[in-house]
Amino acid sequence: MKTRTEHDSMGELQVPENALYQAQTQRAVQNFPFSDLVFPKPFIAALLQIKIAAAQANHSLDLLDNKRCQAICQAAEQQLANIDMQQYPIDIFQTGSGTSTNMNVNEVLATLASKSLGETVHPNDHVNLGQSSNDTIPTAIHVSAALAIAQQLMPALQQLQHSLSNKIADIGHIVKTGRTHLMDAMPVSFAQVLGGWHSQLQHNQHQLEQQLQQLQGLAQGGTAVGTGINAHPDFAKQFNHKLNQLTAMQFRPADNLFAAISSQDSAVACSGCLKTIAVSIMKISNDLRLMNSGPLAGFAEIELAALQPGSSIMPGKVNPVIPEATAMICAQVIGNDSTITIAGQSGNFELNVMLPVIAYNLLQSIQLLSTACNELASQAIDSFTVREDNIDKALARNPILVTALNSVIGYSKAATIAKQAYQQQRPVIDVALEHTDYSRAQLTELLDPKALTKQSAN
Repeated sequence: MKTRTEHDSMGELQVPENALYQAQTQRAVQNFPFSDLVFPKPFIAALLQIKIAAAQANHSLDLLDNKRCQAICQAAEQQLANIDMQQYPIDIFQTGSGTSTNMNVNEVLATLASKSLGETVHPNDHVNLGQSSNDTIPTAIHVSAALAIAQQLMPALQQLQHSLSNKIADIGHIVKTGRTHLMDAMPVSFAQVLGGWHSQLQHNQHQLEQQLQQLQGLAQGGTAVGTGINAHPDFAKQFNHKLNQLTAMQFRPADNLFAAISSQDSAVACSGCLKTIAVSIMKISNDLRLMNSGPLAGFAEIELAALQPGSSIMPGKVNPVIPEATAMICAQVIGNDSTITIAGQSGNFELNVMLPVIAYNLLQSIQLLSTACNELASQAIDSFTVREDNIDKALARNPILVTALNSVIGYSKAATIAKQAYQQQRPVIDVALEHTDYSRAQLTELLDPKALTKQSAN
């Protein structure tokens, strides 16, 4: 590999000839060979937007000349249009402040800006003016997460709710056997089952909206420890104004810059919300899998779309692959939350020192859940069909229907009817005819599964 010589405060270093980054990035590449995990594009994009907003803010405060401001902004916009991840090669397992990645972005922009301008644009003095990695990386975590939630996860959650609403309109009237402890229970309608899922997701969305508000409070302007050393007193205000113009969001200076730099409580809380969404979606996925089970020896209440062969040895087998994949995604998100929780505890005095791993896991969780919601909606909820023949057959023989007779014949007599119906595999109504004085018409009305799904008034 052809190289060129670069310098930093520690001396000379050989850098790949075609690399846009400089010496500090190369040192980090050499120092942190721990994994193949790097910051995802949304995080790099957030840093690039931060650098644009910072340059514009510094220019408006007469701290950065117009030509350098324009050169930095053009370089960042060029990168945003086509982010070349080869230029951002640093492992996420690096210095806990993320300084290496902040400098990586600073160096790329300084190189491009210097080339276009024909004079030196310094990565520290100009691109990083008024900033520290200690406030920039926490800011990038909030910005990247907030944008991903607003642009990806929130629409995906809404789409999944929309699919459920459409499905309720289509099949909500159908009544099926309810189950508690995986055992037969009182009947429920598909509107009630799917409506329960829809309500879970609505609550998830409300919680996520609250977290989005918290994420829009930014650490930028606190610089090294929260005091704002080397930044203009009005930098934070100007920075947020410029960033909002870029992103169409409502970012603002954090209520307390010391807390925003030394802790990652907002990221931890957001991750907890993502974990709750994962728990809800896993419940929905597992219910779909169980209702789809069979087609002969399972519940066989619904039939999910056949997407691919399900076995390399059993011809004709089809598996519920989308709910299975979704459940695995949920497991990953729950695991990510544990990592973020541990990392959130690493706020030692004035700085959290596990910022990179928080950023990586938080953004992965948002991306995975966004995709899972979209695919579960389009490839499972929208397309499954109901096997009414199986549902009606099981419902008629469900001994738990006799619960409806408790108030007119008593619990003990109802239990006798239920046990006999189950032992003899006969419809409850036939056995009830033998043990009560009610007519078939009366019992038909009392044991009507659809009537039994009506909720009692509170």
